[in-house]
Amino acid sequence: MGKHPNDRLQGTLDLLGLKSLASRGAMHGYGITCHIQSLAGEALRVEEGSLYPALHRMAQQGWISSEWGASENNRRARFYSITRAGRKQLAAEEHRWSELTAAVARVIQIA
Repeated sequence: MGKHPNDRLQGTLDLLGLKSLASRGAMHGYGITCHIQSLAGEALRVEEGSLYPALHRMAQQGWISSEWGASENNRRARFYSITRAGRKQLAAEEHRWSELTAAVARVIQIA
């Protein structure tokens, strides 16, 4: 049995979440999911079971903060915002991602 396409997402969820918050401002979890999927299309699917633990972990690291508010449909939702520490982490994650994709590209071109 082959790997599920979402296996590609493992290890990149922090990067995608931080980037979404940096570019769009405060969002609730569902908004982050929709933002990522609207840009990635069918190539990525962010599951709640992955996103919310990642958001909790990023909050514990001090990379994001959260507060309760009302969603677009007037439901109570937790809104997440990137912090200064999160912006530093985002820069580090983007750098690592660039190095990784460049290395993979080199191997693919040679192999």
